[in-house]
Amino acid sequence: MKFYPEKLKIKDQRMKPFIDPEELWDYIHNTRSSKERVREVIAKSLAKNRLTMEETAVLINATDEESVEEIKQGARLLKEKVYGQRIVLFAPLYVGNLCINNCAYCGFKASNTKVTRVTLEKEDLIAQVKALEDTGQKRLILVYGEHPRYNAEFIAETVRTVYGVKSGRGEIRRVNINAAPLDIDGFRTVKSSGIGTYQIFQETYHEPTYAKVHLSGVKRNYEWRITALDRAQEAGIDDVGIGALFGLYDWRFEVMGLLRHTNHFEAVYNVGPHTISFPRIQFASQLDIDKSHLVSDSDFTKLVAILRLSVPYTGLILTAREPATIRDEILQFGVSQIDGGTNIELGGYAKKKDNVNQDIDLEQFQINDNRSLNEIMEELIGNGFIPSFCTACYRLGRTGEHFMEFSVPGFIKRYCQPNALLTMTEYLEDYAPPRTKEMGYKLIKEKLDAIENDGFKEKLIEKLEALKQGQRDLYF
Repeated sequence: MKFYPEKLKIKDQRMKPFIDPEELWDYIHNTRSSKERVREVIAKSLAKNRLTMEETAVLINATDEESVEEIKQGARLLKEKVYGQRIVLFAPLYVGNLCINNCAYCGFKASNTKVTRVTLEKEDLIAQVKALEDTGQKRLILVYGEHPRYNAEFIAETVRTVYGVKSGRGEIRRVNINAAPLDIDGFRTVKSSGIGTYQIFQETYHEPTYAKVHLSGVKRNYEWRITALDRAQEAGIDDVGIGALFGLYDWRFEVMGLLRHTNHFEAVYNVGPHTISFPRIQFASQLDIDKSHLVSDSDFTKLVAILRLSVPYTGLILTAREPATIRDEILQFGVSQIDGGTNIELGGYAKKKDNVNQDIDLEQFQINDNRSLNEIMEELIGNGFIPSFCTACYRLGRTGEHFMEFSVPGFIKRYCQPNALLTMTEYLEDYAPPRTKEMGYKLIKEKLDAIENDGFKEKLIEKLEALKQGQRDLYF
């Protein structure tokens, strides 16, 4: 095997490409994996140390059933160590599907004349947000096509609009963004609106495949996209999210690409990505891809567990592209954030009372988990998870490098779980039907009984009681 000192093979530079496919394939093809070596790597991760490229390749190359199960069990233990039992909930809100790109996997491609093109006007956007707030949502990710209309000023204005919407006790406390790459000035403009995370998925780190599936448009420029979040960092957005669309190319290469992207951020900006997403290809209007790299359920669940072990302090996001059965399994060993009550039809939240039988020509791709937010809440609570709408870290400055400094010593669990209990209590008081409320308070009692009886527990109980008396937005 060739010697590739991490962060040295390709010298990491600000706003410069950093993927060397030969390096990634060399790790995949030439790293030895044995049961003993797999256990050593898992033990390192459980000691809360991020894995190297070589160690991640050890896990990727483990194919025997016993080792794969140990990888998943290790991910379960690590998730509990770092994140406790809380699962953060959010909802995607599509603002507009105009697009100048032709991406083979996307229903919004410019060449798709069947798709209905919609951009939410201000009053429509407000209606969508009110509908979401009325179900209990507190965290949104706004999604935009790539089009000149959706420039930095447009995105910033929609963010400010969303934050200004109040419906009853409802409010949106965190707005994340999934949109096209911007220049540095553009990112500064969006940052000024008070966003949380800015997500840009590379889709595939394999440049020949990238060229094959991005047929025309600005998105065809691989280098512009892979350096996009560097520009965000330069603009002061230290809370960024990366991702790959699994099924375009070999999943092993994409996992290594995500880790290499993490290395790059740590080398140049001293902070890793805040989140990693790993959507799988799903049906979309006029889908036209080589299907030889579609990822099986068994490989998908394995790769999520590997990502959890490789980057212990990075949030992992699983979306409603996946059916409930897969989501429920993966929640056990890696995921820290999911969407609930998802409707990706433009204008769909205010128009529909349920998410069944949506029009694929109004959607980017097919949704496979149509459960309502409350159904997701009950499922999580019934399995002992604490549904969380917490936004405390972002408003207290625990993001970026500071977030890393805060979380690495292990304090994050001490704050995340109590804050999750507080936001769940808000939901139970304001939105939950009687059955959910009963289930939720039973879980809260169980979690309180398990906390050591110290001053911190007393403060948590005081805040929980204050919420029952009508106070809101309490956190540590």
